[in-house]
This record gives sequence, structure tokens and C-alpha cells, in this order.
Amino acid sequence: MAYAHRLQGSRYELKYVIDEGLVRPLREFASSYLVPDEHADPANNCEYQVHSLYLDSPTLALCRATMQGHKNRFKLRIRFYDLEADSPAFFEIKQRVSNVILKQRAKVRRSAARELLAGHWPEPSYLVADNGNGGNDYGALQRFCSLRDTIHARGRAFVSYMREAYVTPNDDSIRVTFDRQISGRSYQGSFDITTASKPVFPRIDGPVLELKFTDRFPNWMREMVTAFDLERTSMAKYVSCVRKLAAIPAGLIGEFLECEDE
Repeated sequence: MAYAHRLQGSRYELKYVIDEGLVRPLREFASSYLVPDEHADPANNCEYQVHSLYLDSPTLALCRATMQGHKNRFKLRIRFYDLEADSPAFFEIKQRVSNVILKQRAKVRRSAARELLAGHWPEPSYLVADNGNGGNDYGALQRFCSLRDTIHARGRAFVSYMREAYVTPNDDSIRVTFDRQISGRSYQGSFDITTASKPVFPRIDGPVLELKFTDRFPNWMREMVTAFDLERTSMAKYVSCVRKLAAIPAGLIGEFLECEDE
């Protein structure tokens, strides 16, 4: 399964933590404009698994930048959708510039992911070259590794959840997702998530709704937010899982608590 969609590059994201009881009416409202994405599993409530291994510096600089609300920041993560050894992994740079999300992604062989996590520089042979985008993918992977080396980033935590996603039928320029069962595991030096620590579940008061669009805020989305009295929030899954895992170095705990109070 390809697990690639076109809503990459530049986009906007709005996040809300909602009651489970709102999912059905929100889904019905959005169904007038969107369809289930290509990976939706009808036998599993149109949900599918998402796993990400987040990389960070020894002082968790990327986690702290999110907690401190820096307008310009980035994350390094490796995303995958199943546990099969021959399935690809997606090396992603997710960058925020003010209110805009910029995303670069490279589709990499699962076996090569282990080499890259060990600090190796990428080679073209590491890529899964089946999407006609090899040149862009290689550039994205080189930039990922350059950022990795600049901040001495290594794997820190796996974040997993079940995703229910809906998209515009023709161009995937608008996307609505509901994320549930968010969990985190400490990275134990292996890209095999089954060897990571036992999962922990951060306290999140309901599914996480994300509204994603590439241009202006669609009128129907604005109407939906107003009609259901949705309150926008900051919801970083990586930060929530890191805090639950108590993976904050002792010397940084005070700083994190200060950020939490702001």
C-alpha cells in the first residue's frame, strides 16, 4: 500500500480536542464535501494505524521549541503504517513558519532506515524509487540528515495512533482527520517498535480533530467550527508522549514546567 497523499508541501493546520460524541455529526457534516481517504479500512471504522519515530537532540531541543511556542520550528520524524519489514518508511521534516506548515518527505526502504538512524549519510539506493519523485525525495532525505547531524539528533520516542481521514475527492487539497488511541514508547535503539518500551497513553480529553487545507480556510469548514462551537487548541502528540514517558532530562524539568505555566 502506497500511503502517500498529495497534501504535502505548504499547508495550514487547525487542531481541536473534541468529545467522542461529536465525531459522528462532524463526520456527517464533512461528508458533503469529502470522501474517506484511499487507505480507510471499512472493516475497521475507516481507521488505520500511524506510527512515527521522532528524533531529537540530547537536550530535546525540538520538543522544547514546541512547548515554548516558537513560531519557526521543525520536527524530524520517520513515519510508517505497519510492521512489515518490506514496507517503506517516510523520513519527514515538518517545519512551521509562522502559521504555515511546510513538509518534505522521502520514501525510504525499511532496511535503510536502520542505517540512517545509526548516523549514516543517505545514498540514492536507500530510496523506494517507485513514485517518479526520486530527485525530490533524495534532496529531502539529504536535508533530513543534515538537520539530524546539526543538532546531533537521535531517535527518542515512538508515537502511535489510529487515524480516520477524509479528503477532497479530486485533488486532496483539503483533509480532515480524527486521531484516537494516542500512545508513546521510548526508543530503545531499534527501529522495530515491538522492541520499544511498553506503550503509555497521555491524558488527552478525546479524539484530536485536525483541519488541513492548502489555501484559504474553506467556508464550509468555518461554518462547521462555528456550528459545533469548536475551540482551537495546541496539541503536539510528540510532546504529550514525551512528557508521559518522563523522557525529560532532569536538568530540563524546571524549564518544561515554566513553559507549561505560560
